[in-house]
Amino acid sequence: MTTPPISLEGLDLDALDRHLRSEGIPRAGELRGEFISGGRSNLTFLVYDDASKWVLRRPPLHGLTPSAHDMAREYRVVAALADTPVPVARAVTMRNDDSVLGAPFQMVEYVEGRVVRHTKQLEALGDQETINDCVDALIKVLADLHSVDPEAVGLGDFGKPTGYLERQVRRWGGQWDLVRFADDPCDADVKRLHSALAEAIPAQSRSAIVHGDYRIDNTMIDANDATKVLAVLDWEMSTLGDPISDAALMCVYRHPMFNLVHADAAWSSPLIPTADELAQRYARAAGVELDHWEFYMALAYFKLAIISAGIAYRGREGGGVADDTDEVAQAVGPLISAGLETLAR
Repeated sequence: MTTPPISLEGLDLDALDRHLRSEGIPRAGELRGEFISGGRSNLTFLVYDDASKWVLRRPPLHGLTPSAHDMAREYRVVAALADTPVPVARAVTMRNDDSVLGAPFQMVEYVEGRVVRHTKQLEALGDQETINDCVDALIKVLADLHSVDPEAVGLGDFGKPTGYLERQVRRWGGQWDLVRFADDPCDADVKRLHSALAEAIPAQSRSAIVHGDYRIDNTMIDANDATKVLAVLDWEMSTLGDPISDAALMCVYRHPMFNLVHADAAWSSPLIPTADELAQRYARAAGVELDHWEFYMALAYFKLAIISAGIAYRGREGGGVADDTDEVAQAVGPLISAGLETLAR
């Protein structure tokens, strides 16, 4: 067998073809694949034959960090949400071992629509009123997700129903030690924010299914109707947790430093409502009060800072995720500072 092009490294089409046939998944013609750009964590591929299209996700080739690339988790939540108000792609197949592709993977049906990653794509949705309506639709989907009863869809054991905020503070603090530079100049401030968060943890608002990475580019929008969300994507961080933390992270992604993580990010565009406006819209859609909002925002800044450090780490390790990771580490300091300032309020 010839060596696959670099863009398909990690995707063995012959092995995948044998797996699909063994699972009884209908096939028509030669199996082909394309790398889908834009991933900063898991690798994402378009896989297709003469009749069908699928999307396959697998962990990066190198630089893995614990629990950050759980294929079984993504697949399970997508399958469970199939008959709920939350739009998802239909689950197709999953392997949680390395027997097929040398790593776990999961595959869902391809959804025909558009992903809005960059400012130009956001502008193409239409005028400001259309973009506002699109944002409202996105926020309603997030509120719908948080209203799903985990027990009713078989996700009652998808995570621990209590202690989510404590675990988040502990987890992301521990993640820092795995991904930071030696003698990192941000180390002291990261530890300051980590300690301050640990001392300020409020009672959990309630327990719900949380996405953990929600913003416009992790959804599929209808190509002809920007107010229709066809599918929520990228469920690798999903669990049972505090829904207010999900809303806060959505708001923190509005910070200008997110443009270092995702260049020219649509969600950071001035066309998107401000973080405060997003928070108010979510509160109305979900029918909740945003108590202890400063803590939730500070935790979200902390999480995004550590995620940024993780992206830079995988870039140093050659994880096959993206080529432009050098500048991502520059986002860590300002995000930690924003978290400290927010929590001080």
